[in-house]
Amino acid sequence: MDSEIIKIVERVKSGVSSARAEVEKAIAAAKEKDNLHALLELFENEALARADEIDARIKDGEDVGRLAGVPYVAKDNFLTTVGHTTAAAKILENFESPLDATAIERLDAEGAILIGKANLDAFAHGGSTENSAFGPTKNVVDPERVAGGSSGGSAAIVAAGVVPFALGSDTGGSIRQPASFNGAVGYKPTYGMISRYGVLAMASSTDVVGPLTRTVADAELLSEILAGPDGKDSTVHDDYFISQTTDKPLKIGLIREFIGDGVDEQVVAKTKEFVDRLKAAGHTVEDVDLPMAKYSLAIYYIVVPAEVSSNLARYDGVRYGLRSETAKSLDDVYGQSRDQGFMPENKRRIMIGSYVLSSGYFDAYYLQAQKARTLLIQEFDKLFDEYDFLIGPTAPTPAFKLGENTADPIKMYLADAMTVPSSLAGLPALSLPNGVNDQGLPIGVQIIGRQKDDARLLSFAKTMEVHS
Repeated sequence: MDSEIIKIVERVKSGVSSARAEVEKAIAAAKEKDNLHALLELFENEALARADEIDARIKDGEDVGRLAGVPYVAKDNFLTTVGHTTAAAKILENFESPLDATAIERLDAEGAILIGKANLDAFAHGGSTENSAFGPTKNVVDPERVAGGSSGGSAAIVAAGVVPFALGSDTGGSIRQPASFNGAVGYKPTYGMISRYGVLAMASSTDVVGPLTRTVADAELLSEILAGPDGKDSTVHDDYFISQTTDKPLKIGLIREFIGDGVDEQVVAKTKEFVDRLKAAGHTVEDVDLPMAKYSLAIYYIVVPAEVSSNLARYDGVRYGLRSETAKSLDDVYGQSRDQGFMPENKRRIMIGSYVLSSGYFDAYYLQAQKARTLLIQEFDKLFDEYDFLIGPTAPTPAFKLGENTADPIKMYLADAMTVPSSLAGLPALSLPNGVNDQGLPIGVQIIGRQKDDARLLSFAKTMEVHS
């Protein structure tokens, strides 16, 4: 499928359209789709002023970049100097950032125009966007169902056709799972490919930044812009991302554990249809085993809460954010501000993380989880010695109903069972739309590559997007 971003840029640069016209169209569409509750804030005046600036520079013959006049949305855990950065949590409800995230700066430098901030589970803790302190985002196909999470607002606003791309963050599936639920492309790059500077930290050993788009070509273009070293984030690799073309037959492994018990029959059927298309395209597909996959959620919900409890310690009611008005002592400020500012899922993860890091339990839980994580990584490495890519469903089911899993955290966590393993291993993975079930609900297929093989992964996904 052709790049929608390039079409907009060509219209703006050629004079067929203008940056102002493209932004006005996106803002009108955002207002029309307000029922989805995908956006927490819309920057109409600021975006139009920025569009006029882009148009004036084009009129003066200036090269304004590869994203000239393209409107987009950022998940509200990216720091932006325009508007607020709330993380969809009460504790940051009125927070105004003094700086822009590196990803925002790079898009701005290429002429992109930020029109709003997208809803999410508070601090990106969740898989349905129901943990937002400001209300859930609705699924773009069925408003009685969830948009997925935690980047549910970003996925819904892209799938609804309001903007051609949105920024998201992915710690255990937060880009890929909502992309699958709404019928968008969701790409999680290799850990360390894109700077996370200016993105509110959830779990520092698995957090990544990535795009949600409607075409793989757009994810590829955005990767060229976003990837590469950043002096403000020491975890970023040297810039290894160079777009390429993949046209030779590949050897692909279908992860058997991803299509077993508990997976919706129609999801399995669609995945097998994708396998048939791969074979018809000349690729070899074989079933493979990833035995550690069944332990991935257990590993994840020890390692990630441990990092969450550390990263959220800074929100204490003293330095910034909400401060309890009823506090009468310093202890009250800490306790009551955090109690009033965090959502229940935030508190659950803080308590789990504090417990597994506490004296006497660190060796029994956190250390053992990290050892098991190493075994999972070794299993992936062994498979990638033989296979170019691994595939499976993105999620075990299509989007579930609003409120269906909110009383059962374990059931909610299971929605990420197939996205968590590649996050723990730092691997690139992409959710590609793979048809719909008999109710019209989107289903995604996930393609996983070896570390730093992002360009080939996207190139391969483009070829199968044509076949989807």
